[in-house]
Amino acid sequence: MLWTIIVILLVLWLLGFLVFPVAGGLIHILLVIALIVIVYRLVTGRKPL
Repeated sequence: MLWTIIVILLVLWLLGFLVFPVAGGLIHILLVIALIVIVYRLVTGRKPL
């Protein structure tokens, strides 16, 4: 589930740079938050959702 959200955010982020420059910033922030969550889950050893 988390990987699906990350892939969707990544695609929207790339589209944001090409099509919607304003939305790209918001999606970039969400992508960074998702990356932080993944790193935290890997470090703490929690099981995926």
